[in-house]
Amino acid sequence: MYLLLVAAIWGIAGPVIKYTLGGIDPLPFLTIRFFISSLVAIPMLVFRKTNIFKKDHFKKVLIFGFLASTVALGLLFAGIERTTVLNASFISLTSPLIVSVAGVIYLKEHVTKKEKIGMSVALIGSLILIIQPILTNGLSSGQMLGNILILGYLLANTASVIYAKRNLREHVNPIDLTNIMFVVGFISLLPLTIYFYGHDTLTYVTNLNSSYILGILYMAFISGSLAYYLWIKAQKTIEVGEAALFGYLNPIFATPLAVFWLGESLTPIFILGAAIIITGVAIAEYKPGIKKAGY
Repeated sequence: MYLLLVAAIWGIAGPVIKYTLGGIDPLPFLTIRFFISSLVAIPMLVFRKTNIFKKDHFKKVLIFGFLASTVALGLLFAGIERTTVLNASFISLTSPLIVSVAGVIYLKEHVTKKEKIGMSVALIGSLILIIQPILTNGLSSGQMLGNILILGYLLANTASVIYAKRNLREHVNPIDLTNIMFVVGFISLLPLTIYFYGHDTLTYVTNLNSSYILGILYMAFISGSLAYYLWIKAQKTIEVGEAALFGYLNPIFATPLAVFWLGESLTPIFILGAAIIITGVAIAEYKPGIKKAGY
């Protein structure tokens, strides 16, 4: 149930990010988002009992926080600014497969032969979507860079999942992991924002349309603090590969908003790539049903 709710929140997040980036650049957007989330996170880290500051935990916690916030979300926001929500959503369908492979390598989890075949098919579909802008618009298309950045986000996100699982196995509280992620993100991005934008960051906020402010608040509190807490908490009870499967639900929520709210279109090449990805995912994840009395 936690992961189902997270899938809905993050499915909606893609269109929200794309819309809000129409009024604010990715770097100040992320910095302000992390600042707002840190207002909640810092008091919780200071005033509640936590074990994340222990020497044997702190390094892994910081690595998780940096990968999950600064690296992964930085690539995601930069990618969505340059490509479509539809491309980002369906390329992200390969994330559970990438996470499953990482689970095998780093956490000694198991992947079957059928799953390997499905992963290979899904990878082909992803490559079609990544190069789709060139096939459609020629070498001058800037969307391909956005698609590559989305792929980079998937790799960084996979690394953060592995570190999250390792921290949870050492009994680090999910709330602490969530909070430290936002604080690390804010501290690491603030100097960059000041360097590139200076005091214009405050101008961005004060002059933003109210709808853009709502987008930032959604990303800070709903897609941020709430969703990441639920996501990390769910990692405690199931394997990372199983938890990642809920990522397949994101396009169900993202696609209608991308088409009807943002006006994005479904091109023939996009449909081909998406169909191949879905086929690969189906091959990898299909498990014959077990007959039970009464069903």
